Amino acid sequence: MSSAEAGNGLMDPALERRMIEIRRHLHRNPELSNEERETQAYLKHALEEAGLHGVRPVAGFGLAVEIVGTAAPSNRKVVIRADIDALPITEASGVPFSSERPGVMHACGHDAHAAMGYAAAAMLERQKQSFSGTVRIIFQPAEEAEPLGGRRVVAEGLLDDIDAAIGIHVDPYTTTGKIAVGPGPYTLACDTFDIRVTGSSAHAAKPSEGVDAIAVACSIVTELQKVVSREIDPYDPLVVSITGIEGGGAYNVIAAEARLKGTIRSGHEATRQYAWRRLRQIVEGVAACHNASAEVNLQRGEPPVINDPDMVEIIRKAGADLLGQEGVVGAPGWTAADDFAFYSEKCPSVYFRLGIRNEEAGAVYPLHHPRFRVDEAALSIGATLLSAAPATSCGRLMNRVSSSLT
Repeated sequence: MSSAEAGNGLMDPALERRMIEIRRHLHRNPELSNEERETQAYLKHALEEAGLHGVRPVAGFGLAVEIVGTAAPSNRKVVIRADIDALPITEASGVPFSSERPGVMHACGHDAHAAMGYAAAAMLERQKQSFSGTVRIIFQPAEEAEPLGGRRVVAEGLLDDIDAAIGIHVDPYTTTGKIAVGPGPYTLACDTFDIRVTGSSAHAAKPSEGVDAIAVACSIVTELQKVVSREIDPYDPLVVSITGIEGGGAYNVIAAEARLKGTIRSGHEATRQYAWRRLRQIVEGVAACHNASAEVNLQRGEPPVINDPDMVEIIRKAGADLLGQEGVVGAPGWTAADDFAFYSEKCPSVYFRLGIRNEEAGAVYPLHHPRFRVDEAALSIGATLLSAAPATSCGRLMNRVSSSLT
């Protein structure tokens, strides 16, 4: 029996067991972005079974539920976001509840986020006499792939009446028993691009009679790396990654076309715009100097998550109350992206990381790895913190948000 199964005193043991049961069910039955039909139905049933009323579908295959505090009248509203989608990865973690769907895996911990969101909702419902205002928990689909669920949450007006938002993410780089949070940019923006290089085919024995699209594509890859290494201040975050290359098909034919794809991740809008411009210039220029042509299709993705300083202090205080001062670390942000950024554009927000690193339990693997595992002993910490932030001290979160916004 794991420490999570046995209970660690942070929450009711029966609720903790149910939370882990939900997490394992979702892990066993993962669904990709914008395909979360069964996940939506399962979570809706679980929430209603726990006594939550008014659970409604949102943003496609997402859910929203509200818990209204009764300690005093208040029109303040706070969102807790829990994403629910999985990744197109074949699982190799070896856990007994591994994915039963080939090629799909919860390799980013969204099953844990959903389970903690469930437990936080149940705890807030039980504690509603201790806080004021409303907590809206959004079980959000499609964090991993377009069309992004966070963008749709905003488009459907689910944040129009919200004063602040809280996001949580499991973190295999932070030890179980700790959380990481800090103000300012906390994830990077992420844009995707596709490049098509067009040359002309020829016999592989006479490449001089054609234009080798694969050779041109390789030159483009090399030149694009120089944008980061030679054109950007080292303290200004920018990552340009080519993640796919495809072209040709026969041993004896020079490829007439090659295709590339990749991402641009940036921390500031000016750098983002610069990278877009240089991408087009380099691709078109390199192709032209090789007597080829090229097209770039750039898709703007999520912006960076920006943590509001007042919201960060609320989480730090709640974390210290729960874990002690040593349990709250000011780790730097991630170069990864998260569409919680759409929430942080809309209202004061905080995105914090929940440590799940437990080397005693075995090897630790990064997010998006086929052997990724979650230390379930950490889940009660995350769920308790999500419920404690708005609920303790008669709605301290509501009061802090109120004072900062009025």
